[in-house]
Amino acid sequence: MLRRRSIVLASLTADALALGAHWIYDTRQIDEQIGRMDTLRDPLPTSFHTTKRSGDLTHYGDQTLLLLRSLSEAGRFSRATFSRMWEAMFDDYTGYRDHASQVTLRRLAEGQAPEEAGSTSSDLGGAARIAPLVYRYQHDEESLMEAVRRQTAMTHRNTDVVDSAVFFAMVTRRVMRDHTPSAAIEKVTHVAFDRSPFKEWVEVGLTSRKESTREAIGRFGQACDVNAAFPGVIHLVAKYQDAPREGLIENVMAGGDSAARGLLTGMVFGAYAGPEAIAQEWLTALKSRRLIEDHLEVLSKAME
Repeated sequence: MLRRRSIVLASLTADALALGAHWIYDTRQIDEQIGRMDTLRDPLPTSFHTTKRSGDLTHYGDQTLLLLRSLSEAGRFSRATFSRMWEAMFDDYTGYRDHASQVTLRRLAEGQAPEEAGSTSSDLGGAARIAPLVYRYQHDEESLMEAVRRQTAMTHRNTDVVDSAVFFAMVTRRVMRDHTPSAAIEKVTHVAFDRSPFKEWVEVGLTSRKESTREAIGRFGQACDVNAAFPGVIHLVAKYQDAPREGLIENVMAGGDSAARGLLTGMVFGAYAGPEAIAQEWLTALKSRRLIEDHLEVLSKAME
């Protein structure tokens, strides 16, 4: 159980690592103004995250941590409960509010139900928050799939985004059952996603393993859209499954929406490598580490 907590810790640590260079698309700017992103760092003054500091989470990470908190308090996933907590978080939230969050908040304020209020955003970020659910329902695939779909659709009702969350949840469960990440990706694709666009996304991601990460992600697209970000995650997982720390660094160095890619990549690496997926100095610098571990401890007792 302790090893499997790395699913959540590695996911959120990857998000915190991405904070310092998140949404910088010019990789030369990363090189010249930040340098190699092998430590948790403050965002630049021009960042979308100017209220954040080294060791904080991005807005994706904050929502993932909130999901973990909701699970630890209730012992299970409830979309209605999580929606109320999520909406309340934004009452005095000083971090970035992405478009999907803004749309969902407006629709909830107008009285729409949580199952109807989600945006149509195609950003992979909506699917990237799922590590706490994978941990909670690691022994119950049916409940996991339902919770993953409901959680993602709460803010992102785009079919490809919801299905992407299911895909990476299934991959992570297989990795937890002694598949390598690459083998898990291929098996899940064959069994459940042997269709467009997922078959093509997986193929181009896997075949890019010999390319540099900047080259591959630059070709796929650095942006938030699932069409670009999904194959980017496949590339990272397949290329660095035996060097997870390097993979998380190279994810950030590739620029763009490294936080969404990192949350999913870190989750898979955590399932495969356990604590070895995370540099100790990253964990030490992660401000929410104790809170994450406390929530995981409470949740693990509820799972017994």
